[in-house]
Amino acid sequence: MTSGQLRLLLEGALNTIYLTLGGTGIMLVLALVAGIARTHGNRPVRFLAGCYIEVFRGLPVLVLAFWFVFALPALGWQLAPLWAGMLALGLNMGAYAAEVVRGAIQAVPPGQTEAGIALNLSRWQRIRYVEVPQAYVAMLPPLGNNLIELLKASAAVSIVSIPDLTFNGQLIRMSSGETTLVFTGLLFGYAVIALVLTALMRLLERRAVRSLGRVPEPGMLRRMLRRAEATA
Repeated sequence: MTSGQLRLLLEGALNTIYLTLGGTGIMLVLALVAGIARTHGNRPVRFLAGCYIEVFRGLPVLVLAFWFVFALPALGWQLAPLWAGMLALGLNMGAYAAEVVRGAIQAVPPGQTEAGIALNLSRWQRIRYVEVPQAYVAMLPPLGNNLIELLKASAAVSIVSIPDLTFNGQLIRMSSGETTLVFTGLLFGYAVIALVLTALMRLLERRAVRSLGRVPEPGMLRRMLRRAEATA
């Protein structure tokens, strides 16, 4: 493999990382909004959140990417293929992650919510200071799985001319004919990215568990109450 081909492969790996990180950001925002809406919203809000989850869980990422790249311009909006891929990945995986958020919030012991009510915290203060920090620990392992699934799904959107690892690997294969070498390189490339992301998620999980299990510092509850009152 020549230096030019290796550089093209590295550029594709960088674009794959961009796709994964951008899609993950969209996924997390949508998951938090839809997950909290499913647990604490009124009936219309719960209905809208449910519609988003059920619809986008059933739509293939590739079809979404095709729609954003080829159909959306007919409505007057033009997205770069890379941004279209991020949006398609984030919308699809956000629907799955929203159920993770919902389940984690519902798993918080009812006594914790009752304690927040006893402290005269509003609904949103209870969500922010009581429920989400405890649900965060339970969310991380399945969200890590969603992150790896998003990374793997990013290979599919290369078909809409996103110069990611798979797309650039195909270009190298067609120009050099080195099928075995190129696809072996793709296997190792995705494996390395997945291992790095998994290690980062494991680090976050350990830190979250330690922060949740630590002994409260003197005055911590008082500071939390003052912060909650200040944002009321």
